[in-house]
Amino acid sequence: MASTRRLAAILAADVVGYSRLMRADEEGTHERLKGHPRELVDPKIKEHHGRTVKNTGDGFLADFANVVDALEIQRGMADREPEMPDDQRIRFRIGINLGDVIVEEHDIFGGGVNVAARLEALAFRVATGAKPMPGPAPPLGVVEEIITALSRSFTSGDWPL
Repeated sequence: MASTRRLAAILAADVVGYSRLMRADEEGTHERLKGHPRELVDPKIKEHHGRTVKNTGDGFLADFANVVDALEIQRGMADREPEMPDDQRIRFRIGINLGDVIVEEHDIFGGGVNVAARLEALAFRVATGAKPMPGPAPPLGVVEEIITALSRSFTSGDWPL
């Protein structure tokens, strides 16, 4: 399959606290994590006409024809594992971006994918009000990069009026 370009709703997701969960119960976490794609994620992606681009061990990348379908993936995730204590539940943080991508048979590339991945990294912290992670890359820089990318989409030269 040759590379093509198209507009896609890109969904990037990974497990919050995956390393901590694995340290606490490696085999149990692995078994529970295997159930998420089989019981929830894969059926939802198929139901909403999406495609799993790749699995990343503790996450996945998917693309959809529109954002509404991509948003449907998060439904049901919050209700998973109600019997587990809060600190042991498998929770996904999700970033969704509508953007231009380069599509290949087994992967997608481009700025649209990068923005979705950065939004995913911010998702849990924004939703919970958690403190920023320590390190040299402040979240503000990520937000500025996203705003810059989005603002380019709305200039008169790029936006059909």
